[in-house]
Amino acid sequence: IDNPEHPRTGNKYRVWPLYNFASAIDDHELGVTHIFRGQEHAENETRQRYIYEYFGWEYPETVHHGRLSIEGVILSKSKTRKGIEEGKYLGWDDPRLGTIRALRRRGIQPEAIRELIVEVGLKKSDTTISWDNLAAINRRIIEPIANRYFFVADPIPMEIRGYEEEFTAEIPLHPDYPERGVRKLKFTPGKPIYVSKDDLELLKSNEYIRLKDLFNVKIVEANEERVIAEFDSVEYEKAREHRWRMIHWVPEGKPCEVLVPEGDELIVRKGLLEMNADLKVDDIVQFERFGFVRIDKVEGDKVIAIFAHK
Repeated sequence: IDNPEHPRTGNKYRVWPLYNFASAIDDHELGVTHIFRGQEHAENETRQRYIYEYFGWEYPETVHHGRLSIEGVILSKSKTRKGIEEGKYLGWDDPRLGTIRALRRRGIQPEAIRELIVEVGLKKSDTTISWDNLAAINRRIIEPIANRYFFVADPIPMEIRGYEEEFTAEIPLHPDYPERGVRKLKFTPGKPIYVSKDDLELLKSNEYIRLKDLFNVKIVEANEERVIAEFDSVEYEKAREHRWRMIHWVPEGKPCEVLVPEGDELIVRKGLLEMNADLKVDDIVQFERFGFVRIDKVEGDKVIAIFAHK
C-alpha cells in the first residue's frame, strides 16, 4: 500500500482505485456498449470483466486493434511531448510528426487519411504503412485543385546572350484546366533569369536545355556563382526531338522558404517564387519539379510553405 497525500482529499483514504477498476465502473455507469482499443489493452479486458461479473453486469462488445504507424514520421506521444518540451519540435503540428495536426499542416487531406485507414482495415497486429502510400492517395485528391508555380531553390543567375527582344511566357495555372488562366513570366534582354542550383549537373558546357515555356539555350559556362547561355531556338518541338532536358526558371521573384521534413530533420530550402504568385495561407499548390506544398505563412512578400510530397 502506497501512502502519498492525495491533492484533493489529503490522507482521508489509504487505497485508491486503480486503472482497471475505475475504467470498468466508468464504462458501466456511462452506458458504454462497444469498446475499441489498442491490442496492448487486451489483458485489461480480463481484469475489467472480473468487475463486471462480480456485479452481474453485461460486458460490452470489445474489439482490440493493432497500432497503425506511418513510415518515417514520429507517432509516439511520449517522444513527441519530450521533444516539444526540449525545443526539438515546433509543437504538436511539427511537420516531422504523425499527428493529425501535423499531417494537416503538410497538406494531407482528411479524405486521404480516411481512405487509407479504410483500405488497411482493422487488424489485431500492428501495421506500418509507407508514407508513399499516403502520398499517392493525397496526390490523387489534390492534383486537380493545385495550381502550378515555379519555385527556384538556391537560385543562380543565368545570363542569356543572343536574344534581344522581350519575351513573355504564358504558362497555364493548371495544364488540365485552361479556364483558370495563365501566369506571365517576362524575359528581358540584359537582365538575368534565375535557375536552381539543384539543376547544376544538367548545365554542362556545350549542352542544350529547354527553359520551360520559354526557349532553348546552349550552355556556355556554369558554376555555383553564375550560368552563361546562348539562345538557340524558341520551338519546343526541337527540344523534344533532341531530347533536351527541361528546367524551370524565374525572371525575378519573391523570397520563399519551403520546410522539408526528412526523418527527424527539418530542412529549410530557400529560394525565389514567381513574383506574381497570388497565394494565401492553406492554399495547396504544386511547385513544378519540386513537389506539392501547403502555404503555411505569408509575411509581406515572403512565402513560407510546408513540403507535402512529390
